[in-house]
Amino acid sequence: MGRKVHPTGFRLGIIKEHKSRWFATGKTYVEQLNEDRQIRTMVHGDLPKAGISNVEIERQPNQVHVVIDTARPGVIIGRKGASVNALRTRLQDLTQKKV
Repeated sequence: MGRKVHPTGFRLGIIKEHKSRWFATGKTYVEQLNEDRQIRTMVHGDLPKAGISNVEIERQPNQVHVVIDTARPGVIIGRKGASVNALRTRLQDLTQKKV
């Protein structure tokens, strides 16, 4: 019997990157991890027809940078950027930081 290794964990750092890039310790780690989960569920829930394949989150002390990989960017951007601005304000309300 062979040992079973998760494919993503096996490839991290070699051909795949982490989906979140930030560092925290103690209680802030748990808070930021829950915040990441809320951001991902909100993005996937608000844009079900956008064909989202990946959501990457980078954090700085007062800023959160969210990168969305999608097959249909026009659905996310909207007319004259209205949808992306609405998404940005909802994310800022959720995180209380600049997005």
